[in-house]
Amino acid sequence: MKTIGLLAGVGRLPVEFARAARGMGFAVITMAVVPGTDKELSAVSDKFFDISIGQLDTIMLKLKQEEIHEVTLLGKVTKELMFTGKLALDERIKKLLAALPDYSDDTLMLAFVRELAAAGIRVLDQTQLIASLMPQPGVLTVRKPTAEECTDMKFGFAMAKHIGALDIGQTVVVKNSAVLAVEAIEGTDACIKRGGKLGCGGVIVAKVAKPNQDMRFDVPGVGIATIHSMLEAEAVGLVIEAGKTLLIDQKAVVKLADAHGIAIVAM
Repeated sequence: MKTIGLLAGVGRLPVEFARAARGMGFAVITMAVVPGTDKELSAVSDKFFDISIGQLDTIMLKLKQEEIHEVTLLGKVTKELMFTGKLALDERIKKLLAALPDYSDDTLMLAFVRELAAAGIRVLDQTQLIASLMPQPGVLTVRKPTAEECTDMKFGFAMAKHIGALDIGQTVVVKNSAVLAVEAIEGTDACIKRGGKLGCGGVIVAKVAKPNQDMRFDVPGVGIATIHSMLEAEAVGLVIEAGKTLLIDQKAVVKLADAHGIAIVAM
């Protein structure tokens, strides 16, 4: 049986991946690299370890011990950890970070990918085993967006592409062709809530891939938590990039959106 490593962050995506991989005959060795990973993750993995992302030497040693040559990086690992002082860093990751020109998402992730490659470990396309989670173009909900909402969706999509090109984030909140909130280090949910508050509801959320998206990491994803944040923000629509955004638990997401009149479009 072929073994695949899963370096997992927060959210349902690592669980979906582990299920899919095992269904295809892979043995999944999971390392939860941040606190708060899904409680189901250990049950759907063949082996499960809690190893902090700050302990890079331990991660690399465990990968070697388990004879893992291919890994997938999935789930949210927020950069806020770097600024709280709560993340203990070993000497290996300190050395890696000290050599970087900046701490943008791509800079950090590419450095991590190179570290793995130097140890003979290949990082796989995040979507390789879960491509079915990426919707094709179309309206996914019962309610179609109004003409005004369609205009905001197109505007938001374009603005999200621009911030993605700058490696700032992948999500924007818009209303009346004005940008209300841009995702940065705080993450998608906080961006949505801030934008909803500023727009007094009736906002559109746009989430897209970066123009030069590296499919090995940071592929955009939305799920139930996204819709709950939109409800708090009194958002009326969500536009995602078709074929490049992972939609986790699609049936549940669409059901919840339909129950509250939220339009979801894959563009």
